[in-house]
This record gives sequence, C-alpha cells and structure tokens, in this order.
Amino acid sequence: MKKDIHPEYREVLFHDISVDFKLLTKSTIKAKETIEHEGKTVPYVKIDISSASHPFYTGTQKILDTEGRVDKFKKKYARRK
Repeated sequence: MKKDIHPEYREVLFHDISVDFKLLTKSTIKAKETIEHEGKTVPYVKIDISSASHPFYTGTQKILDTEGRVDKFKKKYARRK
C-alpha cells in the first residue's frame, strides 16, 4: 500500500441522542469533539437515528423533526382559505 494516502482508521463513539444509545466502533469519520470512554479519549459523533431508534428496526413510528422540516412543509403547502 502507498504511504500517507489512506485516512486514519480509529475507534469512534457514535451517540444516538434520541434514545441515548452509544456505539463504539471503528471509522474514518472526522469528528470535532472527543469524549472519555472506558479510560480512553475517543472521537465523539452525535447522530439522530441509529438501529436503536430507526422505525424499521424498532417497529414503531415516530416523527423526528430536529430542524423544523415538518412545520416548514405544512406552512408552505397549507390550503389557503
């Protein structure tokens, strides 16, 4: 393999903030934050949906609107009287 062309492959902690589920896995993602986990400092990435909260895996349906998209859609396409 060529030197210095591959991204760094390291342990990263992904945190599903909607159900407080944490997953430590290896990834090449660039993270801005770090966190202390089991005595090691690892990169930390917040995510909105994971297998612990996705409707396909959980069998439940819920609306996760973190950026106001539903209200924006309703306002834009609301029937005018």
